[in-house]
Amino acid sequence: MTKVQRFRGAIEIRRIRMSTTRTQTALYGHLRGPASTVSTLSTGPALGFSGGGGNAPLLGSAQAMTEDGPAGKPDPAHRRPAGVDDATVDALGRFSKALEIIHRARGHLYTVHQLTGSADFELDGAVEMFRQAGHHEWADRIERELIGRNVIEGRWTFQLVEEYDDGYYATFQDLERQAREELAEGRRHLYEAELKQQRRTPGLPGHETAP
Repeated sequence: MTKVQRFRGAIEIRRIRMSTTRTQTALYGHLRGPASTVSTLSTGPALGFSGGGGNAPLLGSAQAMTEDGPAGKPDPAHRRPAGVDDATVDALGRFSKALEIIHRARGHLYTVHQLTGSADFELDGAVEMFRQAGHHEWADRIERELIGRNVIEGRWTFQLVEEYDDGYYATFQDLERQAREELAEGRRHLYEAELKQQRRTPGLPGHETAP
């Protein structure tokens, strides 16, 4: 393929993208949106192409993603298995998005864990300063009532983290993995991989399918 052909191909992909009415703007943020407003990869005009006397194959359809569609195919590790329909890809994608949110929530929980511990150690210095200032009653109260106190009944934050990890977090991860294994041969990020094929410019440096 000559440089001119590649350039023309890139222009054509840009034209196709501009004709689509899909408006999902960011992979991690507005992607998928509320459940009631999710556009599947197969229905409606969301990914349809205008002009030309009919609709071209959808970039997110099973045909476009298992054959040489306009934007090519995802790398093999992220190619949907035969027989997996768009609704399933969308559902697995929503489930994985939920899991990503939980990963972030877990990070915040560890932030609470570490900051609470740091604050508790800061109280040692505060107690000493109150004593030096002659406020022994306040020093005694902080030392007795606050230092080392449980954050909730019977638990320091490390116990909260352990219960979260071993219970809710572990169950969430297990179910998401089991769903992928049963419905998509365990393959991850099928939704995102197909979205990448829709949005990238084939043949242009920096827009490769995979390393």
